Amino acid sequence: MTASHPAHAHVLVIDQGTTSTRAIVFDHHMHPVAQAQEEFPQIYAQPGWVEHNPETLWATVLGTARAALQKAGLAASDIAALGIANQRETTLIWERSSGRPIHNAIVWQDRRTASICDRLERDGHAELIAERTGLRIDPYFSGTKISWMLDQVPGARARAERGELAFGTVDSFLIWRLTGGRVHAIDATNASRTLLCDIRSGTWDPDLVRLLDIPVSLLPEIRDSAGSFGETLPELLGGAIAIRGVAGDQQAALIGQCCFSPGTIKATYGTGGFILLNTGTELKRSKHRLLSTIAWQRNGVRHYALEGSIFSAGAAVQWLRDGLGLVESSAETGRLAEAADPAQTLYLVPAFTGLGAPHWDSRAQALITGITRGTTKKELARATLESVGFQTRDLLAAMLADDDEPDRTRSVFRVDGGMSASNWTMQFLADTLDMPIDRPAFRETTAMGAGYLAGLDAGVYPEPEIFERQWKLDRRFMPNAVPEDRDRRYRGWQRAVKLALTPQDE
Repeated sequence: MTASHPAHAHVLVIDQGTTSTRAIVFDHHMHPVAQAQEEFPQIYAQPGWVEHNPETLWATVLGTARAALQKAGLAASDIAALGIANQRETTLIWERSSGRPIHNAIVWQDRRTASICDRLERDGHAELIAERTGLRIDPYFSGTKISWMLDQVPGARARAERGELAFGTVDSFLIWRLTGGRVHAIDATNASRTLLCDIRSGTWDPDLVRLLDIPVSLLPEIRDSAGSFGETLPELLGGAIAIRGVAGDQQAALIGQCCFSPGTIKATYGTGGFILLNTGTELKRSKHRLLSTIAWQRNGVRHYALEGSIFSAGAAVQWLRDGLGLVESSAETGRLAEAADPAQTLYLVPAFTGLGAPHWDSRAQALITGITRGTTKKELARATLESVGFQTRDLLAAMLADDDEPDRTRSVFRVDGGMSASNWTMQFLADTLDMPIDRPAFRETTAMGAGYLAGLDAGVYPEPEIFERQWKLDRRFMPNAVPEDRDRRYRGWQRAVKLALTPQDE
């Protein structure tokens, strides 16, 4: 970045995602030097339940970090800082004495706590939770997962009350393991996704902790996203490395996309889809069922974002591949969509784990409408990809309605994640939103964001206004749809969504 930074000042990033773990080494210019990736299995214990084996997560973290260092030809002494990005809301509880988890990690997609959420709603706590946390009552978030684990794992609640157990999202678990249990901490972005954090003060809220009946001793210390999280045990990576940057994956991607200015938007299309609008240091409350969340925290100063969540984006494509066996690879779907019959109007509402913003219906069910005898996998692939664009339009409409300066909100819309590689999908997105879509040259923006936070705190990388200049465009997708056709197709989507939603009398 600047001539004063030595060439050996590299940053190692662990990007622990929902379906795979990736490690990337960046040099002092923020260029990727080497990377390694490893997938791991999803555990579906019951319908609506999604779990990960914590030991598998840990093994993939160590394996990819070591492999990336080896590929780069670097030692731990060459690494100025380590950054962590992680799948958010995924919940773990482990023994303080041994570091051994008491249960599989409950993944963010998991819906097992719907009945707990229903009770909180019935008891009138929605307004308090929204005011303090910026979130809605939903199984998506960590708080009800903690309660479930304490009540369902034999002896867990008593052990937690004795101070024997520790809770964390994936970042906390990895920090604990990497530091040998010396640091029990969570960064502000991950804390803001727990249903327990007052995002105005950046602290655990005692009323919410009591409401969910969670012992305070279970909770980690909330720290800046760019700041000290201890050092790795020397034996893990061949030497001690300072952990200096941590963020939930979607906030990390916002940073990696250089969306530092209020009004800028990034959309990540991975397993789910997550659209974040930077609102600066101002905490904005959504009137249209979006979330308010901490975008990052540095030197105790919090920056905020409005967020909309799509629970099934790439997951719907995986369903075509793994569940139905209609395609051998995700890349096939774009080619199939392009060859689909334009006269057929098919809609897939991918509510496999309910619907997120702006509907927030944990019991919504997936459905397909418009099937005819002539329907083939081509039309089904097109409907699957189109569902991402339609859901994004739902969210963007809510963001435009919430933003005080809607023209500003339409200025920058940057995309990343696996689905952004599909030219067909990105062109449909531009057409559906009626705005330009920018795809960056380097698409591992989640890792880049966590790496930037770590390198910024270590003095390797410059301040945001200078870092922003490194962002490079791969391709801009310009809208070219006929307005009448675009709006007609969207009205059809809205009718399909109404059919998927839980009837109001249930």
